[in-house]
Amino acid sequence: MRKIILTSLLAACASVQASPQGTGDEMGHFMNERGLLSRIGSVGEKVEASATELVMNSMAFLGVPYKRGGNNADTGFDCSGFVRAIYEQTAGLLLPRRAEQQAAATQKIDKTELKPGDLVFFNTMRRAFSHVGIYVGNGKFIHSPKPGAEVRVEDMGVSYWAKRFDGARRVSPEDTQQQATAR
Repeated sequence: MRKIILTSLLAACASVQASPQGTGDEMGHFMNERGLLSRIGSVGEKVEASATELVMNSMAFLGVPYKRGGNNADTGFDCSGFVRAIYEQTAGLLLPRRAEQQAAATQKIDKTELKPGDLVFFNTMRRAFSHVGIYVGNGKFIHSPKPGAEVRVEDMGVSYWAKRFDGARRVSPEDTQQQATAR
């Protein structure tokens, strides 16, 4: 059912954003214009995932309930468990378990450099990097927010998130490998 909804959503985006020339590959053009086709990287056996795959895979989990310490769709996710699961399933990269560890294991970037698939961090518990989500583009991110809520997309410009923004990070396969080796 989620794949049907996702396919419908993507089709709607393609029709709304279709190029006036009618190139025949409007969705590809739409995704390319927004940087969604950029390569995330590879690790091990050259596992590759594009930002499009990361975003699409994360969208497939919309509606999965929040669960503290959760790390799978069957039982639910917390914020860092969600991010970790998406990167492991989509890119074959194993990120650390906690949000602040994920921040430490990734490359700091400026907010103006954000691309789909990057990580966004927030101070939601009066401590740095206490919440994490995946940037999906156009100032929005997907995350597993809190008890009683579900995985959803939010606007970073909303006052609550803007006040608590703690930084952006880019996942580098080399950094995640070094972190895993150090353990």
